[in-house]
Amino acid sequence: MRIRENIADPERADVYTAQGGRISTLNSHNLPILRNLQLSGERGVLCRNGMFAPHWNMNAHSIMHVTRGSGRIQIVGNSNRPAFDGQVRQGQLLIIPQNFAIVKQAGDEGLEWISVKTNDKAMISPLSGRTSVIRAMPVDVLAHAYQISRDEARRG
Repeated sequence: MRIRENIADPERADVYTAQGGRISTLNSHNLPILRNLQLSGERGVLCRNGMFAPHWNMNAHSIMHVTRGSGRIQIVGNSNRPAFDGQVRQGQLLIIPQNFAIVKQAGDEGLEWISVKTNDKAMISPLSGRTSVIRAMPVDVLAHAYQISRDEARRG
C-alpha cells in the first residue's frame, strides 16, 4: 500500500483555471492508506484575487491551514450570521464544520492552503454555477423555501 503522494504537483490538479488557480484532492481512491485513517486532503492554490466559488463539505469536517499568501474567507452555517468572515494569512488555521458553506478569495499575493478532511472520501458540492445543488432543485421548492416568485426562482 502506497503511503506517499505529491499533492503539490500542478499537473495532478483536479480542477484548474488559468486565471483562478487549482485544487488537488487526495483520498482513499488515490492513496489507499487514507481509508484506514478515515482522512482525506485538499491543496488549493488561488492566483491573485482569484476566488473558489461558494461550496460546502457534504460528509466531512475540514481543518484548513493557510500555507502562503492571504485572502478573505467566509464560512456560513444555518444561522442568519456568518460563523467566520475575515482575512486570513500564512500560518493561520480554520475549522470548517460539515454542512457549512465556505467561499475563499485570494488577496494581492494569492492564497495557498492545505486541508485535512474527516472522511476518506470527502465530497464538496458547489452552491453556484452549472453544477450547483440549488440549480438542481425544483422551481417550486426554491420559490417556497426562499419566499420568492416562481419566475425569480427560475432565473436563479
